[in-house]
Amino acid sequence: MAYTTEGITDRSLFTRLSQATARWAGKPQVFFIALSVIVIWGASGPFFGFNDTWQLVINTSTTIITFLMVFIIQNSQNRDTAAMQIKLDELIVNLKGARQELLDLEELDEDKIEAIRQDFERRAAKARNGRPIGDC
Repeated sequence: MAYTTEGITDRSLFTRLSQATARWAGKPQVFFIALSVIVIWGASGPFFGFNDTWQLVINTSTTIITFLMVFIIQNSQNRDTAAMQIKLDELIVNLKGARQELLDLEELDEDKIEAIRQDFERRAAKARNGRPIGDC
C-alpha cells in the first residue's frame, strides 16, 4: 500500500489545535509569560490581603491549564510514538536479514518483550566480547 501526503491537511480540528498548542507552549517565551503571571500574582498578594480569593485564582487557573495540557501532551506523544513506530517498521521491512516478527513488537505482553530484550542483551554482550553475533 502506497501512502501519499495528499491528505495530510485533512487533520481533525483537535489534531490541528493540539499541534499548534504544543508548538506554542514549548517556546521559551511562553515559559517567561507564565513566570511573569506568577510574579505579578505574587506581588499582588499584599494588595488583596493574601485572601482566599487571591489564592483561589492561581490554584484554579493552574489546575485548569494543567488538566488541559495533559491531554495536549499525551496526544502529541501518541502521534510521535506512532510515527516513529511506522518509520522503524519501514526500516525493518526493507532491511535484508531483519527479523520481520519484530514489526508489531509493541503489541506483545511485557514478559515477551522482556525475553526479546534479554536476547538482544546476550547478543550485544557476545559482540562486545568479539564473538560473532550468529553464535547466539
